[in-house]
Amino acid sequence: MEIDKIFALFVPGDICDLHVQILGCMDHSIGTLTACRLAELSPATVARLTANPRINRALWWATLVDEATLREWLVNMGQRSADRQLAHLLCELLMRYRLVEMAKDDSFQLQMTQKELADTTGLTTVHVNRMMRALREGSLISIEGKRIFVPDVTALTEFCDFDANYLHLDDKSPQLGRRR
Repeated sequence: MEIDKIFALFVPGDICDLHVQILGCMDHSIGTLTACRLAELSPATVARLTANPRINRALWWATLVDEATLREWLVNMGQRSADRQLAHLLCELLMRYRLVEMAKDDSFQLQMTQKELADTTGLTTVHVNRMMRALREGSLISIEGKRIFVPDVTALTEFCDFDANYLHLDDKSPQLGRRR
């Protein structure tokens, strides 16, 4: 499947388009970059789940985090240089992969091609290649195959001004970046 616009990245456990049934039809498509398992919830199931106030609050929280992430991505694309955009995305992915125990020793599998990274960041593939090389040459990341290693998480977060607040994690979750 050819992907030319990536507006979100989901990790295991994420809820995708919870409220789309309200619209009647989707104005976008959803695809996967890797093999995955998913559960489809019918509108009736969502309605039944949201009748429980605690579940309803959790689902609203997930939706608000999605919206906060979208806002952060807009800032990323509009106000950060290309190398900082990529560094910021890598910090976000490291944080999110830590939460689902898919990161090990400040490293994670990046199952995206440079073209897919370009589509995600609004950069060209050539620019992504140059910026990833710059991050490697600056010792902010290293790459072995598809695995991204972050040798100094603090240095990477400071480089791109990463602040995990937009992910709205509780105090028990692993944290990256500073608090505002």
